[in-house]
Order: sequence, then structure tokens, then C-alpha cells
Amino acid sequence: MSHRPSSGLAAVSSALLAMSRQMEVRDVLKTIVASARELLDAEYAALGVPDDHGGFAQFVVDGVSDEQWRAIGPLPRQHGVLAAMLRKAEPERLADVREDPRFGGWPDAHPELSDFLGLPVRDGDETLGALFLANKRCPKPEGSCGFTAEDEELLGILAQHAAIALTNARLYERSRELTIAEERSRLAHELHDAVSQKLFSLRLTAQAAAALVDRDPARAKGELQQVAVLAAEAADELRAAVVELRPAALDEDGLVHTLRTQVQVLDRAHTARVVFDSPGVRALPAAQEEAVLRVAQEALHNALRHSGAALVTVTLARHGQGARLTVTDDGRGFDPKAVRSAGRHLGLVSMRDRAAGAGGALTVTSAPGEGTTIEMEVPGG
Repeated sequence: MSHRPSSGLAAVSSALLAMSRQMEVRDVLKTIVASARELLDAEYAALGVPDDHGGFAQFVVDGVSDEQWRAIGPLPRQHGVLAAMLRKAEPERLADVREDPRFGGWPDAHPELSDFLGLPVRDGDETLGALFLANKRCPKPEGSCGFTAEDEELLGILAQHAAIALTNARLYERSRELTIAEERSRLAHELHDAVSQKLFSLRLTAQAAAALVDRDPARAKGELQQVAVLAAEAADELRAAVVELRPAALDEDGLVHTLRTQVQVLDRAHTARVVFDSPGVRALPAAQEEAVLRVAQEALHNALRHSGAALVTVTLARHGQGARLTVTDDGRGFDPKAVRSAGRHLGLVSMRDRAAGAGGALTVTSAPGEGTTIEMEVPGG
């Protein structure tokens, strides 16, 4: 009799449908891991995506709390049983992974694993990752593995569909990146054509005014008036270009999804953990959404580049008819007054300007050794 509480065709179908609905790579990985753990009734599940340097670009776990995961430390390297799963196509089913000659130990905070089932996730000849489960929840005779041949077969089916879902998610992200790059290139050309001509005329007119200022002050005054006109036109061109630079993702996906996607990308790219939460925020006017996104991007840049934080939390919550953005890090912090007096801004001026331009307000709370919190409130429509 199976000990898998969610066994059966319906459960497998639900897991495969859940994978197919996800479009972001990290969401696909999380869904694969959670589905495998639930279907095979394991205490722990993980999926590692290898990088090109002997480590893992991503390593998603299920069954381990965030606190435990942070205590475990850096992502594992490709060694031992994990490396074997990446190099060979066959599954690994072990009664006790600790007794395998390839076992090399784990960090102090790592949970104890015993029986083990793992296999590679492959797309043709390419290994996309290594999927494994540990500690089957069932009675196990002494020295035997709780995972069965049926479990192995089921995990193989899941891995095949996981490869398809992961490949599709990668293609989706790549297409988004190409779209963004093409849009930036187009805007760069338009900006160059529209503004460079104005700036060239502005320079020539200013030179003419300088040449006339001594011998014909009246004509020089006229040229300077023309300089003012050209400068205003150039400013208008720049302003129009900036308005057009509103991220396409905001229009396509909305603020919450765009922020979540950017946080996921930063979480993958940095050693610091970056998390996002958004309880019940409704759509905001376009100007407010763009201001919130830009402030979030600047605050995240500061936290990840300058604070030395291990954890950065981004929260977007409903605030009256509008919204409140909070970006908090546990980094080294700073004295905001000392930063101002030293002539350094860390982007605070631009963030305050963006908040004010959207009818909102920005608050910065920080102290040396106590991390930093950036809070922005904006009204709704």
C-alpha cells in the first residue's frame, strides 16, 4: 500500500499543470520541488541548477525554513552525490546517503538526511539540474530505502516535464530580455536624433553670443534669448524621452509582478537574500507606479552595492487609497545627516524627488550598525 497521501493520476496531473502555469524560472523551480516532495511524501526536496564554475547558480529547497536555510550558509558545490547526479543519466536511490563513499558531510545547520532519491533533469544531452528527495515519510525496515521503484519512476516522469517547463521559462525570460534590449536601443537612437541636434544648435548660438557681446550687445542679447529657447526645447525633448522610458513591463504586467520579477533576478544575482511581499495592493495611476518602481530600484541598488546586507526585504502594501513601499536591509547602516553634510546622497535626493513628483513622501531610517529602511508612500487615483 502506498504511503503517498496524494498518489494517483489526479495528483500527478495537478503537479504538471502547476509547473506549466509558471513562466519565471525561479517560480518553476519552486513548483517542481514542492510538487516532487508532496507527491513522493518526502521530508525534504531540492533542485540545483549548475553554473559553469563548479557550483550552483540556483539551489531551491522545500521542507527547510528560511532561518535554517540562512544558517546553512553558501550554496553547495558540485561534489559527491550531487555531482554524480549531474554527470550521469541514471537515478540514485540510497538507503542512507551518509554511508555512500561519495558522501562528504554537510554544514552544522544542515538537516540530517538518510534515505535518498535523486536524478538529473535533462533536456536531450544537456543537464539542466539535479532533483533529489530525502527522508521518505514511511516505516523503513533496517538498512532499506523508503523510496521505492514506483517512486523512482514517478520522479522520472516529473523530471521530464520539469525539463520542458524549465526550458520554456528560460526561453520566456530570454525573450523578455531581448524585447527590453530592443526597446532601449530604439529609444537611444531617438534620443540621440532628437536631442543632439538641439544641443548642437545651442552650442553654436552660445558661441555666436559670446563673439557679439563686446561689439554688438543688442545682437548678443538676441542670441542669448535664442539660447534660452533652444535650452527649453532640449529639456522638453529629454522629458518626453524619459516619459517614454517607462518600463514596458509595468504596462504589460503591472507594478506588483514587475517588482516581484526584478527582486527574483536580484536574488539570483547576489549573495544577499532578496525577498518580496505584496499583501493586497491594487493598481495605481501610471505616474505613481513608475515612481514606486524607480525608488525601489534605487533603494535595492544601495542595499546590495553598499550596505553589506545579508537580507533585503521589499514590501508593497496598501495604504489608504494608495500604497506604501518599504525596502529594509540588515546591512551596516549609515548616519543620514553625516551623508548630507559630506555632500554624498546615495540616490536619496532623486528618490525624494520621485516621491514628491508622484504626490508622495519618502522617509529614510538608518543608523550605523542598524541597517536601513526606505519607506515611500504614494496616493492612489
